[in-house]
Amino acid sequence: MKRLAALALMPIAFGALSGCGLHPMYAGGTHGPVAEKLAQVEVGQIGGQAGWLMRNALVDRLGASGNAAPKYKLEVELSDQLTGLGIRSDNTVTRERRTLRARFRLVTADAAGTTLLDASAGSNTGIDVVSSDYATVAAEQTALENLVDDLADQIVARVATFAHRSQGR
Repeated sequence: MKRLAALALMPIAFGALSGCGLHPMYAGGTHGPVAEKLAQVEVGQIGGQAGWLMRNALVDRLGASGNAAPKYKLEVELSDQLTGLGIRSDNTVTRERRTLRARFRLVTADAAGTTLLDASAGSNTGIDVVSSDYATVAAEQTALENLVDDLADQIVARVATFAHRSQGR
C-alpha cells in the first residue's frame, strides 16, 4: 500500500522539480553552448611537473579543439606543498600532507586581456611515510596526480558555471 502511494506521488514530485529553475549545464553535449565556450579556452603554460600534469588535465577536460583562434585564455598558478606530520621520538616523519592550491584567471584572448573570472581552488591529502623510500616517493607522486585531477575538476566546473551564466552575452 505504501509503495502504491509513493508511486502516486511521483508525478507531483517530478512536476515540482521541473518548476524549480534547474537547467542542465551541459545540455546539447559537445555541441551545446557551454561545451562550445569551453572549447574556446586556451590553457597557458604552467611551470613544473605539477603544472605539466595540470595543463594536460585541463586541456583534456575543456575539450579545446585547437582549430579556431581561442576567445579565452586560462592562466593558472600552482602552489604545491609537502608538510611532515606525525614525528616520532627519533625525528622521523611518519605522515605527510600534500597540499595543492591553484589560483586561476579566465581572461579574454584579445589584446585587452580583460579578466572575466578570478578564483582559486585547493585540495590536500595525507600520505603514509614507510620504510621504503621508493614506496614513499610513489605515494607522493600518486597523491600529486590525484590532487591535480581534483583541482582540474574544480577549475573546469567554475569555468563552466561562468560560461553557463554568460550564455546570453
